[in-house]
Amino acid sequence: MMNVSFFKLEIFIPETHLGALQAALYEVDAGHIGNYDCCLSCSRVMSTWRPLAGTEPYIGKENAISCEPEMKVEVTIRAERLPETMAAIKRVHPYEEPVVNVIPLWGTSFQ
Repeated sequence: MMNVSFFKLEIFIPETHLGALQAALYEVDAGHIGNYDCCLSCSRVMSTWRPLAGTEPYIGKENAISCEPEMKVEVTIRAERLPETMAAIKRVHPYEEPVVNVIPLWGTSFQ
């Protein structure tokens, strides 16, 4: 099996925190592709969730389904930078349980 050199992260976050997330990602060199840096994509999405008993949701109420607009941020990172990138995301993310999907990339357009 091939070693994974890169990951794509999908990060779901309120639009109000997008700027802070971008700054945190750029500080750890996320989105560095060849001779370009600060590369990421953002899309508006609608997300749903239900905070269960004992939670302290940033948005929504305990035991009630929420449906809210969010931003989906996609960024490519080097595999060895994953721990520091996840720490940077958690520092600026307002959610109790941030949704960050880590997807292995077997190759990128610049490999």
